[in-house]
Amino acid sequence: MPADIARAVRWLETASLTMQDLNDTKAVRPALDALALRLDGKQAGANTIRRKRAVLHHLFEYAVELEELPSNPLHRIKWKVPKTTETVDPRVVVNPRQARELLIALTYVGKRQRNGKGRGRRLMAMFACMYFAALRPAEAVGLREQDCHLPAEGWGHITLDSSRPEVNRRWTDTGDTHELRGLKHRGQDDVRRIPIPPELVKILRQHIEEFGVAPDGRLFRSERGGVVASTAYTEVWQEARTLALTPAQVASPLARRPYDLRHAAVSLWLNGGVPAPEVAARAGHGVDVLLRVYAKCIDGQEEIVNQRIADVLTA
Repeated sequence: MPADIARAVRWLETASLTMQDLNDTKAVRPALDALALRLDGKQAGANTIRRKRAVLHHLFEYAVELEELPSNPLHRIKWKVPKTTETVDPRVVVNPRQARELLIALTYVGKRQRNGKGRGRRLMAMFACMYFAALRPAEAVGLREQDCHLPAEGWGHITLDSSRPEVNRRWTDTGDTHELRGLKHRGQDDVRRIPIPPELVKILRQHIEEFGVAPDGRLFRSERGGVVASTAYTEVWQEARTLALTPAQVASPLARRPYDLRHAAVSLWLNGGVPAPEVAARAGHGVDVLLRVYAKCIDGQEEIVNQRIADVLTA
């Protein structure tokens, strides 16, 4: 064992409670109180608290499985887990006109410095995939030419079988910041087929013609050919917002993150009357999750319900 690791282990042994101590709920409650705080002592976010509490719960369950503890001590503590907001904020959703204006604005980001082919123009088609095909950013980053069917006319389709989420390189097997993984919420060998409108087909065909593809077929890459980093495309997106939106809109939650383009796509499909199972299949959601997350983004439902109630009252 390396010396620095050995010192860390010795410190952990002296600073940690024994397994016997963990049977006492008085010793466990301070842990729950601690995970509800940030490093600066302020209250942590609800999602952070729930995630940390889940990790602690699984840790105790593993100890019970190994018969190191007779039962999970968290089950004996009355500690309220904060509620989290699962629904999408409708204020982040752009309409089709705003989405197209943002895509146009992207082509101007970095234009002066790059002789008309700046970072924004290189990445515009990637953002278009998030809007027109509801791809997650990690799915768009890893999209390959062989995943796309792009006919000269009419609708095409994208067949996804992997994504490239960005993680700390210390936690990947390859040492890269983007690890090749399967699709979110799906089995390792599952695929997702997404029909794409002619507008996106045209954008992708033009992108391939202008920028080509990486040796592994990736459509989107950095200027050096690497995987596009989240810091890079987020910076480009923020610049595009300032070009396409009014100052009041820039200060608002409207399309604050690239991920909000996916929210806009799913909301558009639902509001357009596409059946929920079909929307869920294209977006890679379960139907129950889809309706719960996007419940507030389905426009026009209040008026419909109000009219139905009025009809009953006057019947």
